[in-house]
Amino acid sequence: MNAPARLGAYAAGLVVIFLAALGTGTALGGSGTPPRAEPAPAHGHSDDPMSGHGHDHGHEAGAVPAGLQISQDGYTLVPQTTTLTPGKATDFRFTVIGPDGAPVTRYQVKHEKKLHLIVVSRDLGGFWHLHPEEAGEGVWSVRLTLPAAGVYRAYADFTPEGGPDLTLGADLHVPGAYEPRPLPPASRTATVDGYTVTMAGDLAPGRASTLTFTVSKDGKPVGDLEPYLGAYGHLVAIRAGDLAYLHVHPEEGTPEAGVTFAASAPSGGDYRLFLDFKHAGTVRTAAFTIHVNAANSANTTHMDGHDG
Repeated sequence: MNAPARLGAYAAGLVVIFLAALGTGTALGGSGTPPRAEPAPAHGHSDDPMSGHGHDHGHEAGAVPAGLQISQDGYTLVPQTTTLTPGKATDFRFTVIGPDGAPVTRYQVKHEKKLHLIVVSRDLGGFWHLHPEEAGEGVWSVRLTLPAAGVYRAYADFTPEGGPDLTLGADLHVPGAYEPRPLPPASRTATVDGYTVTMAGDLAPGRASTLTFTVSKDGKPVGDLEPYLGAYGHLVAIRAGDLAYLHVHPEEGTPEAGVTFAASAPSGGDYRLFLDFKHAGTVRTAAFTIHVNAANSANTTHMDGHDG
């Protein structure tokens, strides 16, 4: 075969190879171009109104509810001791360590305090709302008496300057024989020190709702409640079982119309609510057990009096 013929045969072979490759690409991908990878779904955004953990802001879907962690967002709660003697007043001290590894010393004032310390027994039968004092160099100190043996949960509720709203939790242990008590049954009224507290509204999973509390004494409404922590009441809600801490905040109102709070539940289940109110110079606490129906149907509520 002469040279021109050989070149013609070589060119024809290249055309055949090219057409074969094109046909293979079409069979595999529907075109001669490789299929384009779809972008991965974005993370870090939640449309779930129940995913919030701060007083007035949310966080990522699937995030751990407030109060269940001793460390979050670079901040760590460090108690100097976690074992206390039953019935003995203890100078309970703790520090919050920041992302830089140093004790936090600058806090924002929320509800008239830089830091709130909430302590509950694991069976939610005991409740203490305390306001520690700064002892210097980032150390907080408060006198704490836990009355009986058992396990307690301490929550430090605070906002570091320039940081997020946080509630960090740690277990405290009181040695001795311990027998947990069941949650009380359901009711919509509570009595404490001669006062009757009535609740209207329900918690519901997955959406915000309002709870309104009215206080009466000797059958007459108490219209002269005194401000406490910047409002006519302060409410703490905790989920039974894992002791997740729910942030709630008061809405504007008058004692005559009742004390109203915006609240939300992250799930169905039993919750314990503690309402602090002030009258005649004394702060009292009414405690409630609420069952939140996971199907968003009617909820049943229990209240019983309890001094904090």
